[in-house]
Amino acid sequence: MTADTMRSALVDAASAPYRAAGRFAWHFARGKLGSDPAFAGLLERGLIPDGDRLLDLGCGQGLLASWMLAARAQFDAGNWPANWPAPPRLATIAGVELMPRDVECARAALGNTAQFIAGDIRSTAFGRADVIVILDVLHFIGLAEQDALLRRVRDALLPSGTLLLRVGDAGGGWGFRWSIWVDHTMMFMRGHGYIRLYCRRLSAWKDVLGALGFRVEAIPMSAGTPFANVLLVATL
Repeated sequence: MTADTMRSALVDAASAPYRAAGRFAWHFARGKLGSDPAFAGLLERGLIPDGDRLLDLGCGQGLLASWMLAARAQFDAGNWPANWPAPPRLATIAGVELMPRDVECARAALGNTAQFIAGDIRSTAFGRADVIVILDVLHFIGLAEQDALLRRVRDALLPSGTLLLRVGDAGGGWGFRWSIWVDHTMMFMRGHGYIRLYCRRLSAWKDVLGALGFRVEAIPMSAGTPFANVLLVATL
């Protein structure tokens, strides 16, 4: 099986459960999973180890959980590209999301295969995790709140734990400006009006994480899109 065929099969498999959550949820899942390079990138690079407890902060309608479950099911069925690492068999998958409607959608789609909590990531208890994922979320909260949240993430991670954090590089020129325009537009369309976004240059993100004791690797994560997104792989 080729990588392109696998990506297409995973989009189909991971979005299918969202039919139970309604037509909009299904279309959104297909669009997001098919267009965002982060989902395939996590699998192609083997960034989530086997057996770990995964926590997705700002999980939305639980797309990452569905993606990881679909990947493991495809692998177990013998459908997997030879040049991709085996997808992890995760011990648990949990997500925290502020919007109750998205949490209801995640639960309707995935049932008890993952745990979804309605809450504010700035204050909700995390428990302990081996891997914490935060994709395109932190710029919606203030800089001091970002720092406090990252300290809580560090404390929640088990020894040798990993934070997978995707951010927009504020030094990324037009790609960054375009991503900010898209964020403002989407938030307005969802009824939130104009909101201020709190962004940093890549070097500043590395400094913040380094001060918390993380070793940081930056991986470009916007292939196929006009954005300036970077995935920070931060390990303790």
